[in-house]
Amino acid sequence: MESAPFWMWIVGFLLVLGPLVTIHEFGHYLVARWFGVKADVFSIGFGRELTGWTDRRGTRWRISALPLGGYVQFAGDMNPASQPSDEWLALPEEERRKTFQAKPLWQRALIVAAGPLTNLLFAVAVFAAFNLAIGKPDAAPVVGGFAPQSAARDAGMQVGDRIVSMDGDSISDFFDVQERTLMHPGKKVVVLVDRAGQKVSIPVTIGAIAMKDELGNSQRVGMLGIAAKRQFVAVGPVDAVSLAVRQTRMIVSTMVTGLGQIIAGERSVQELGGPIKIAQYSGESLSQGPLSFVSFVAMISINLAFINLLPIPALDGGHLAFYAAEAVRRKPVGPRSQEWAFRTGVAFVLALMLFVTINDIASLLILGS
Repeated sequence: MESAPFWMWIVGFLLVLGPLVTIHEFGHYLVARWFGVKADVFSIGFGRELTGWTDRRGTRWRISALPLGGYVQFAGDMNPASQPSDEWLALPEEERRKTFQAKPLWQRALIVAAGPLTNLLFAVAVFAAFNLAIGKPDAAPVVGGFAPQSAARDAGMQVGDRIVSMDGDSISDFFDVQERTLMHPGKKVVVLVDRAGQKVSIPVTIGAIAMKDELGNSQRVGMLGIAAKRQFVAVGPVDAVSLAVRQTRMIVSTMVTGLGQIIAGERSVQELGGPIKIAQYSGESLSQGPLSFVSFVAMISINLAFINLLPIPALDGGHLAFYAAEAVRRKPVGPRSQEWAFRTGVAFVLALMLFVTINDIASLLILGS
């Protein structure tokens, strides 16, 4: 990406974070309203209220001073761990029926899951719009040529070979090839090709190159070093959405694989990026025009959904983990256990934010940015 002035980092960051947080929280809000839960507060940002209004349902809509997140506070959801409290028990029966805690487990779980799922739906909508406007990239998995450094050529693949499967998984197009190689540099795979009507099995060690992702994080990715002829084919609305779902699923799969590899020590934690990197690449995407910026926002939306679904107390995924335990145990996890888990989750999230921020600063200093 081209460099962008620092002020554009700030503008881009706010233009990314504001809408995505609103979308995320609005997902919680809409599903809660569907189930009859009253929202006391809908806040974009944290801290002191800058401006706001109260609607006829009694919800206070506010814009707050720190634009680094947001929240919806539902009636009855009176503490960070979403535990019933003495205040909740003291509510009149009619008011209590409208509270978050009064709803059955499956409804509470759907309300919590609605935020990250809305972020995923937003990304699907963006990708579907691009697919309708630009078309579907169509490339049969046929070797049309090789990169200067090609693991496929070194292993014995030839121009004209059609890739049939990789480690037994069927291959229909180059999307499938990319999905099975991108996050697995150095992995040994068996590629089955159709060569002039004959099936040939070729062991290949996936090549590794260093490249930057959408957030500017340097990471090792896998490449076979195959060139293919690509063209864009017009698609209708149904195919555009179907392809968008596939594209979103592939990105999520890449994130899951990458996180697993970091936990297993197969990837460096230096590949993690934080808010400074997001700000930098928000500004640089913004400087490249609306299409680049909207695409970047969709990527961050998927990241936001993925992070929130991690089973860490204090995140949506942590609440869902407690609800899963409640479904299995047939009773809620004890209030004290939830409170300690929540405190631990907050401490972990804060420590992680500090770590990735230090990573960002170190990266910028090394690059001389």
